[in-house]
Amino acid sequence: MIRILLICFAFATVLSSCQSQIQSSSLSDEVILDNLKLLVYGKGALDDKAALKALDSNWEDGMIAPLVEVQRMSSDKKLLKDINSLLRHKTGKRYSQFFEWMRWLWEEKIQNEPYYFAFKSELYKHIDPKFFNYFIDRAGESDIILEEIVWGGVEQDGIPPLRYPVLKNPDAADYLDDSDIVFGAYINGVAKAYPKRILAWHEMFIDDFGDDTVCGVYCTLCGTVIAYNMTHDGIKHQLGTSGFLYKSNKLMYDKATQSLWNTIEGKPVMGPLVGKGIELDVFPIVTTTWGEWKALYPKTKVLSLNTGHNRDYDEGAAYREYFATDELMFPVPELDKSLYNKDEVLITRSEGFRDDPLAISIKYLKKKKWHQNKIGDTNILVLADKSGAARVYDRKSFNFDSFKKGKLVDSNGNTWKQTIDNLTGPNGEILEQLPSHNMFWFAWFNTYPEARLIK
Repeated sequence: MIRILLICFAFATVLSSCQSQIQSSSLSDEVILDNLKLLVYGKGALDDKAALKALDSNWEDGMIAPLVEVQRMSSDKKLLKDINSLLRHKTGKRYSQFFEWMRWLWEEKIQNEPYYFAFKSELYKHIDPKFFNYFIDRAGESDIILEEIVWGGVEQDGIPPLRYPVLKNPDAADYLDDSDIVFGAYINGVAKAYPKRILAWHEMFIDDFGDDTVCGVYCTLCGTVIAYNMTHDGIKHQLGTSGFLYKSNKLMYDKATQSLWNTIEGKPVMGPLVGKGIELDVFPIVTTTWGEWKALYPKTKVLSLNTGHNRDYDEGAAYREYFATDELMFPVPELDKSLYNKDEVLITRSEGFRDDPLAISIKYLKKKKWHQNKIGDTNILVLADKSGAARVYDRKSFNFDSFKKGKLVDSNGNTWKQTIDNLTGPNGEILEQLPSHNMFWFAWFNTYPEARLIK
């Protein structure tokens, strides 16, 4: 009987194992796993009844998460009703939807059992066989909670990354209007722009900037492009889009180990690379308009429409409905009403930012145009242009009094010059630009709920 996404086949080994041990008074992890598999591969109502009876009689809370996963993936209405009845009986909760159960699980923080990892591998391999390796035998190789890893609806690289894409000179980019949003990167003296209207369909680019290969990962759901140096300690990690989400934030994977990586943190969170001290270096990304970017970087290159894929690359076409409201597509553990969910904030990735996270509202910066603050031991200065595009600088021990009409004046009355990648003082002092990027408020809050907010 085909019931899980209409693609699973009968699994004789699982059936015989479950049926021979179904009356056990205390189930081992292996037998619990076999009964869970029976819900996926069983031949009908009798198999479902036997499996659910065994789980009911030998209940432990670790069974909740895998049962909820079956709820999401199954097309069998009778099975869905029976699972929900069991969950309600054991938990006292009367939820009916997958995401409602998931939110409750996130709040309860029930310990994940090893059989959940094995079951999740088994369940999702039918969507993409590569998914199997994400979870199997990784109970001891995880920094995040397994039930917070939610399938995003696509296969591995199902949203196709742009690997070493075609770029054009500015005068050849007649498909762009000056008001179009671009994500600009100036790294190692090389300027490149990636229009939102194109990148939103691909959510990742891999490109060379001088001696560095950069992965620009775009999580459309959380509204951020972060530029990572793909090389760490001499190893170039070949990254891609995993197909899964964590707190509505896409997870990356690396091809060599199939470890899952947190997009916001730039480090592996599940798999053999966990605990190896890997954190990718970050480069600045500026969210701005095409007109502002090419005026500041006239020699920039810009992403071409020639991506090798057939998409509607008109401005605003990608994720039109998602960007049009403040509603989220996938749930997150918490929401904070200090700002709207999808209000953009500027994030500075200076040294120690994880211990003292700071978010600055882009609406605030559009109005004020500049801001001074401190993150850990780093004094920062933020300057924004009329489009709201913001850059962050390490101001060292300098203090500034004003920034009007592009003129930056320090506390001693000296005027500073803003160049393409730093600030230059009256006596040749140089304040370097720090890594930063924009992000939706809900995504940053769910990563750092204790973060300071300037609004």
